Amino acid sequence: MKVLVASRNAKKLEEMQRILREHLTDVEVLGLDDVAPYDEPVEDQPTFEGNALLKARAGVASSGLPTLADDSGLCVDALNGMPGVLSARWSGPPRGSKERADDRNNELLLAQLADVPDERRTAYFTCAVALVLPDGTERVVEGRMDGVITRAVRGSGGFGYDVVFEADDRPGVTTAELTPADKDAISHRGKALREIAPIVADLLR
Repeated sequence: MKVLVASRNAKKLEEMQRILREHLTDVEVLGLDDVAPYDEPVEDQPTFEGNALLKARAGVASSGLPTLADDSGLCVDALNGMPGVLSARWSGPPRGSKERADDRNNELLLAQLADVPDERRTAYFTCAVALVLPDGTERVVEGRMDGVITRAVRGSGGFGYDVVFEADDRPGVTTAELTPADKDAISHRGKALREIAPIVADLLR
């Protein structure tokens, strides 16, 4: 049983593989670097669900494999829900390494919230995970993790905005300071993947 996860983000792929294999021990999870290259779609949809479906449909069309894809981002209440679907490109088009792009995004976000008091620094991560099968079957689930934006970068784990986000379920530490297992237990992606894993199992049996 093979499933394509439409991602090249190594840390995200590890996270998805780790959670899926808790539920699907007999599945072989492939990333985009494990299949023949194809033209990946531009993520131009206004919703996380739309972008996840876009990527999953493209993966199925090219590989012929059941495909999982996610789109996730950070929604900050003081910024009217932004960066939202623009999370990865908040500081402009990616330039250089993924790590440097993350640094620029975090620097910009902290600058934008510099004068926002602690009680108004609420935010949440959201994740839509789409499953598309070769027969056209589609499923989408969503997960959410509520928390606050810190005033400084902390931690070396995770990726993206993890270094500036404290989850309500783990106050006092950023999600970049959590162990992978602790993060999986509360994360938006972890919640969505745990919901979709049994759906994948049922549909592929």
